[in-house]
Amino acid sequence: MTAQIISGTEIAKQIREELTQEIAELKEKHNLIPGLATVLVGEDPASQVYVGQKDKASQALGVYSERHDLSADTSEQELLALIDKLNKDPKIHGILVQLPLPKHINVPRVLFAIDPKKDVDAFHPVNVGKLMIGEPDYLPCTPCGIYQLLVRSGIDIKGAEVVMVGASNIVGRPTAMLLSQEKEGFGGTVTLCHILTRDISIHTKRADILIVAVGKPKLITADMVKEGVVVIDVGVNRIGKTESGKAILVGDVDFEAVKEKAKAITPVPGGVGPMTITMLMLNTVKAAKLAAGLA
Repeated sequence: MTAQIISGTEIAKQIREELTQEIAELKEKHNLIPGLATVLVGEDPASQVYVGQKDKASQALGVYSERHDLSADTSEQELLALIDKLNKDPKIHGILVQLPLPKHINVPRVLFAIDPKKDVDAFHPVNVGKLMIGEPDYLPCTPCGIYQLLVRSGIDIKGAEVVMVGASNIVGRPTAMLLSQEKEGFGGTVTLCHILTRDISIHTKRADILIVAVGKPKLITADMVKEGVVVIDVGVNRIGKTESGKAILVGDVDFEAVKEKAKAITPVPGGVGPMTITMLMLNTVKAAKLAAGLA
């Protein structure tokens, strides 16, 4: 079996083309420019790269972008004051505080301070609760990206055995909630596996759709999946460098072996990664439309 390669790079490109047109129409017809503020505390190299990518995506799409870089010794009170200011700024429709934050800052307190209507990461309890009952304003970026990869690749979720390996609040849990909704386009029967699951392979072997987000290189091997499985690999693991010094990246799935049994599979890199920032842009556009009464 030759697996269909689900390219997040190509699908993200399609969605960004759609967003570019929508943003241009909002500006022309309603004088509305979606606005995103990113907040970075400290100098974590990976976080700097991520925020830079988000700024670049905003500029490419025509989204108004503000970047707030704060020193690592910024107090929690100062950070909360900035969030309060952004909450009240009509130019800003989405607020993203880049994680991780320095240890002296209470992460839940910061995330919960963001106006739920501007919480384009969908981490606020209000947005988590709306997802739980099937009435979300925004979908968390990575779970939304996973969903888009599936539906735009012609994968039917309805009635499928979906196994989610990894139970984080950012990916695993919200993905399970999203794909199990009893709505058109969803309707999977979802099993959520985590670190205390006794034998993951019992569950992965029966999956029609297998999603893995644990951060362990090549955790899922060919003997752990059935023929015809659809695999979404969220993991990005650095396992070394090439002779030229370029990082060698692999997923949580043994791609070369599993692709021989899979119906469809995402590569690493180039799978889920490109989708996450694109979904952030999608949420920012929706936030602007909601604020203007257009959605």
